[in-house]
Amino acid sequence: MSTPGHHTRREIFSQPEVWAATLARLQKQSAALRAFYAEGRYDALIFTGCGSTYYLALAAATASRPLLGLPTIGVPGSEAWLYPEGVYPPKRRTLLVAVSRSGETTETIRAGEAFLAAGRGDFVTLSCYPDSTLAQMGALNVHLPEAQEQSVAQTRAFSALYLATVALVALWAGQEELLAQMERLPQAAARLLERYAELPAQWVHRETLDRFYFLGSGPRYGLACELSLKMKEMSLSHSEPFHFLEFRHGPMSMVTPSTLIVGLLSEANRAAEQAVLEEMRARGAQVLTLAETNADVPLQSGVTELVRNALYLPIGQLIAFERALYNSLDPDHPHNLNAVVTL
Repeated sequence: MSTPGHHTRREIFSQPEVWAATLARLQKQSAALRAFYAEGRYDALIFTGCGSTYYLALAAATASRPLLGLPTIGVPGSEAWLYPEGVYPPKRRTLLVAVSRSGETTETIRAGEAFLAAGRGDFVTLSCYPDSTLAQMGALNVHLPEAQEQSVAQTRAFSALYLATVALVALWAGQEELLAQMERLPQAAARLLERYAELPAQWVHRETLDRFYFLGSGPRYGLACELSLKMKEMSLSHSEPFHFLEFRHGPMSMVTPSTLIVGLLSEANRAAEQAVLEEMRARGAQVLTLAETNADVPLQSGVTELVRNALYLPIGQLIAFERALYNSLDPDHPHNLNAVVTL
């Protein structure tokens, strides 16, 4: 019998290799991927997914908007399926990008079917299982089999799929420099996991903690949502995500000395974000920071902010993993959850 969290831990620590394989796979297909977008002439871009991949859609949309210059949003698959009038711009040629680890999530499949039936534009899919239903539906289907997982809670699948969306958009935008910088991420992730693998346990193996907040803004808000979800799924802890400055507008009333706030700090707006953390620290919260430099976990990636966002994920995932172990839970088998949600 394997030890609790055996698969999840292995999948978290395998991310550098999986990221390298993901980027190599996309590089081999780069000419076809560029040509697909160039021929589309789209008026809007929408990312969709469910659960973790909905949060991926939020992060991908925010990152894509300045690169492509298109109206871009991220929505849950259920909203795209059941409330299309509130999602799709009328009479606009739309590119819908659906992301699903399994490729069998009902709402995402239904959203794609409805989108195609209405003739709204082109459909792109990203998934980890090439033989899945979703992976056969798009005009373009991107498969990442190296990111497949045995665990229920997504870790390497999420980060590889997120990395793939950023690379895809960089290809579509003709941003060769961003693509070159992404090649440095696997090594940077390996270095982070080697240096800071023990840090999460030091922070969350504490009886005094009873609530967790993950703060991130811009593209990092979707990542903060995902890390908060990992904390809920794996450890059954009270956890919520917020944009940095939004935390002042009510949520800070929950801050006590038993609070841990994890801040995904940017460079461009660090002063404003750091001020929130210092205010919460003064109110008694414990604060753990991740940033390029001068943080509890310095990323030290040497790449631009948009590219480095994936590096916030491995240590953030370990925070949830270690809290689950502290709570005597098995991260491989979260309570009430299955790997695939079908209706």
